[in-house]
Amino acid sequence: MELLFLTGMSGAGKSAAVRYLEDCGYFCMDNVPPYVLPDLVKSFFRGRNGEGFSTPKLAFVVDIRSQEYLDGFDEALALIDEEVGCPYKVIFLEASDQVLISRYQQTRRKHPLATKKGSLTEALAEERKMLENIREIATVVVDTSFMTDSELCNAIGEIIKSADSQSILVVVESFGFKYGLPVDCDYVFDVRFLPNPFYFPQMRNLTGKDEAIATYLEGFSETAEFNYMTSELLRFVIPYYEKEGKGSVHIGIGCTGGRHRSVYCSETIAKMLAERGIKCIISHRDIDKEPHRYTKKAEED
Repeated sequence: MELLFLTGMSGAGKSAAVRYLEDCGYFCMDNVPPYVLPDLVKSFFRGRNGEGFSTPKLAFVVDIRSQEYLDGFDEALALIDEEVGCPYKVIFLEASDQVLISRYQQTRRKHPLATKKGSLTEALAEERKMLENIREIATVVVDTSFMTDSELCNAIGEIIKSADSQSILVVVESFGFKYGLPVDCDYVFDVRFLPNPFYFPQMRNLTGKDEAIATYLEGFSETAEFNYMTSELLRFVIPYYEKEGKGSVHIGIGCTGGRHRSVYCSETIAKMLAERGIKCIISHRDIDKEPHRYTKKAEED
């Protein structure tokens, strides 16, 4: 049985993720108090012949709505390990406070802790504190701040697929140093040493996914050498992380704005790893930041 636990910040995309999981054949149960999880998992795992239910794919959503019961999540997982022995993944979705506040303002929904804390900012701070322990034990943390629902579903899809042949999940994320480092990076690579396409007006509005950017960067030998050496380092270390039981490896590749060089290198390195049989999730955190800046600059030039 494939078993998933979906958790994370309110407003981070759990509803979209659940819809996708249901489309993939998962039987999903929402807002489940952690203390009932061991019995539910045992019942589904035993199947009908064992006087339980039967499903090949099972997912539980556990979040702040359980409130006082949330502290029992660690103990619930320990009991599942001890009494059931069914492998599982814990997927934690998060987003920045700014993005979460914007989403709540757009949907006009009420945060689960709003009545306790009053302001949304205080409610989010309390929620992060309450979810700290769960986040630490998560198999993978997915930052949905700049993901569309489609991109989130693709990321969830890669996590599900990784269970078939590869127990470790590799996240390759591009970012801009000017916006700060991504959370939870195991490795951070700085590609600001590469020539910057931003200074060419005809390429300023493009991204690292465009052929013109790839052609430009591939014109410098250091680009190919960096991509090759980085992919070889990751190819070497990832099996050892997997051997040690690490659930995920988060790779951050940064340039100044996170739009050109880091995007191209992330795409290329992920492709090189995929050719070696290593499945990756690709995320471009800052690719769409300040689009007006690029448009305005291009018009001025």
